[in-house]
Amino acid sequence: MNDGTQTWTCPLLTSAADGEVISLAQGDGGAASRRLIQQQVARIVGNDILHRLEDAARLPALAGEIVFTTDSFVVSPLFFPRGDIGKLAVFGTVNDLIVAGARPRWLSLSLIIEEGLPTELLRRVLTSVANAAEAAGVAVVAGDTKVVPRGAVDQLFLNTSGIGELIEPAPAGPAAIEVGDELLVTGHVGQHGVAILACRENLGFEPPPQTDCASLWDAAEALRDAGIPVRAMRDATRGGVGAVLHEWASACGHTLAIESAAIPVSPEARGICELLGLDPLFLANEGMMVVAVPNGTADRALAAWHQLPQHQSAQRIGEVRARTLSPVVIQRGLGGEQALDEPIGAALPRIC
Repeated sequence: MNDGTQTWTCPLLTSAADGEVISLAQGDGGAASRRLIQQQVARIVGNDILHRLEDAARLPALAGEIVFTTDSFVVSPLFFPRGDIGKLAVFGTVNDLIVAGARPRWLSLSLIIEEGLPTELLRRVLTSVANAAEAAGVAVVAGDTKVVPRGAVDQLFLNTSGIGELIEPAPAGPAAIEVGDELLVTGHVGQHGVAILACRENLGFEPPPQTDCASLWDAAEALRDAGIPVRAMRDATRGGVGAVLHEWASACGHTLAIESAAIPVSPEARGICELLGLDPLFLANEGMMVVAVPNGTADRALAAWHQLPQHQSAQRIGEVRARTLSPVVIQRGLGGEQALDEPIGAALPRIC
């Protein structure tokens, strides 16, 4: 990883001349598969439940409602500044539970491995999974491992599912957003997208942009502790903040208006976006969420977030208005408001 003062180079993932690699036999369900699961997966990410190595995990009953999510991760490259596919899989899954108003409890983890992947790289990813799960307060309790022939996947894909316990009062959801509500973000916009782009294309920026991949638990808990009612929360991953705003506008039937000057973008992300003609509003984030709160509560929410190291850049970016011709509008510079049109396709594929 990189502290911002040294050159960061993406690891070479295509050669394993100095060590063992994953073979097809390790995915056929026989002795080689058992050794892979026992010596690598269970040893690194294991716990009392996973170590049983049963076909299904037996979990204790929860007092509240159960929240469930599932996701797949195909990011390229596997490793990038301040993150990797393992860390991304854990935090990406727990964040989906958190923004639904749940406390994350358990994860499943399935591996689809390309034949020939260096075993050491797999160990690095699994170690990252274990570290992120510990930080997020969740346990990996079930999973699966498959090995496919060379070329069938790109090195390593992960699939995760997450179970959490709903905490009342939970966000009502975007359909409950009302005229006058305030729109907030918990940090810099587009940070993960530019980190992946700069690493994938070896753009050579110094220091390299780093992913914001992290748990959103502290940010959600700060709102509960401050007694701030939340209309909706969403982690702005694929499609970024812009996609979230369009989804919410469609759900509530109002117009969401934001201000360009209020949107927090790091200097490195802004520079890359200006150079390449990208809009940070439509780039992915993995440790930032968009939140809609009732009118008059934004200042309290921001004060709570600004006490947290990860969310020093949290800002109020706009408000909700009665529906006009455009579902989402933006005030840019000294000009008038413009419609914020949503791109048809992804500006940057395989970012998660």
